[in-house]
Amino acid sequence: MHLKFSPEEEAFREELRGIFAKVPEDLRKRNEEGSLNYPDDIVTASRVLNEHGILTPSWPIEWGGKDWTPIQHHIYREEMSLAFVPDPLPFNVSMIGPVIAQFGSQEMKEKFLPKTANLDIWWCQGFSEPEAGSDLASLKTRAVLDGDHYVINGQKTWTTLGQYADWIFLLARTNPDVKKQAGISMFLIPMDTPGIELRPIQLIDGSYEVNEVFFNDVRVPVENMVGEENSGWTQAKFLLGNERNGIARVGYTKSKLARAKELAKETRTANGTLLDDPLFATRLAELENELLALEITQLRVAASSADGKPNPASSLLKLKGSQLQQAAMELIADIAGPDSLPVAEVDVDAANGSAAVTAPEWAQLAAPTYLNYRKVSIYGGSSEVQRQIIDKAVLGL
Repeated sequence: MHLKFSPEEEAFREELRGIFAKVPEDLRKRNEEGSLNYPDDIVTASRVLNEHGILTPSWPIEWGGKDWTPIQHHIYREEMSLAFVPDPLPFNVSMIGPVIAQFGSQEMKEKFLPKTANLDIWWCQGFSEPEAGSDLASLKTRAVLDGDHYVINGQKTWTTLGQYADWIFLLARTNPDVKKQAGISMFLIPMDTPGIELRPIQLIDGSYEVNEVFFNDVRVPVENMVGEENSGWTQAKFLLGNERNGIARVGYTKSKLARAKELAKETRTANGTLLDDPLFATRLAELENELLALEITQLRVAASSADGKPNPASSLLKLKGSQLQQAAMELIADIAGPDSLPVAEVDVDAANGSAAVTAPEWAQLAAPTYLNYRKVSIYGGSSEVQRQIIDKAVLGL
């Protein structure tokens, strides 16, 4: 493969930079600092990209997609990260949007796809259950046909950003008497439907990001089923395949390592700055080299996927990409040091000759972000699952 982008690809990159610059600068600054205002900042950024026709490039062209090459998709993801434009809401752009475009009726497409693209609808995902996570096909939420409605009972968990959602796309069992994968259907349900209860789950970093969702005799019109009854497993596999696209997040990790380098330059030590410390400089250089190797691998995988067929080597990208994202967050937390501890401010009596002690915001966010990023080696297929795929499909062992 050629490791140099063509003039056309470089021109494409410049065009994207111009569009990304139209996202408000203060919003992009908040994203850089890890302090986005939810849900407003995500909606604002997404609508700018949608206005310029680049929010949903992987969708069918008739619904706003782009006839881009895999390399162009790579450039798109990288430049978005480097410009600190928030990632498009994955539940809309990478998950339910493509599913509706592929499996929904024409009426369903016309009803949902434009609103999904413009974030007039904020979607959340109802897949995982307390006893059905990695083994998703074991889900127990039931949907029973009752006239022109299905009645749904059950529980979902780890429903990310469900507190902002207008609708949920849900997997439920419609036939308990067949092989477990064969008896599942997908439904689209407004979150304000009677019988839906949302309960927050506090994460290890103290944030409120995920939820439990309970369904108690929730009535859903038959027309809100996606495709045919009991075809939900096929739709779920299609959705999860889309979820893993770009999950290595090379551009994002690049931006975090660049940020770590800037912070290290500003951090004084007994012998200069932290960046002058040989051990720290070696650690940073090793991560940058590993990231470069990952980027080259991602470009190779993208180039070999031009026929549209999935490449099992993408599991390498997911595995290593997750590790490097976590390593970058750990590096920034280490730079923050004691300032990353949850002590935002200590007021002391100035009459005694002491002053208020404060920690910079980036340092206060460092430890919670590090803890939050433990999740990246789980979602989209855990590291253990990726190793199994590499073992069988890549190495042939």
